[in-house]
Amino acid sequence: MIDEKGYRANVGIIICNKQNQVFWARRIGQNAWQFPQGGMQEGETRETAMYRELKEETGLEPEHVEIITSTTDWLRYDLPEHLVRYDKKPVCIGQKQCWFLLRMTCDASCVRFDCGEKPEFDDWQWVEYWQPVKEIIEFKRSVYQKALKEFEVHLF
Repeated sequence: MIDEKGYRANVGIIICNKQNQVFWARRIGQNAWQFPQGGMQEGETRETAMYRELKEETGLEPEHVEIITSTTDWLRYDLPEHLVRYDKKPVCIGQKQCWFLLRMTCDASCVRFDCGEKPEFDDWQWVEYWQPVKEIIEFKRSVYQKALKEFEVHLF
């Protein structure tokens, strides 16, 4: 779902544990780490899309997490010019994301990467709350900062 401005509707998921560390996942076959995220499908609510992406990317079910909060507004980032596919219509220039903060309530053994058609990740770890801002690819950094800043008051 790409809007009239060229932004693809997307959900981002920040999962924390009881120590308020966050779930940091490695993209399959790469040395690139990120939070789970994915595009919304036609007719999905933000929450429905979040639970679908959560299952596809981490294997976690609704009963494995509790929703703490979500962002009040869409957070947007632009793709670097070399990643924009001008030959695809409509052209996607970036993402607009609704972020969710979840707390994992199950054992870490529930995490699986084989629940979607094509796995996104091949490893994960718990990291300190602000670490992802330092490690995420630069064009996503401001969105990560905004989401973590908005959620900080709910954890600390």
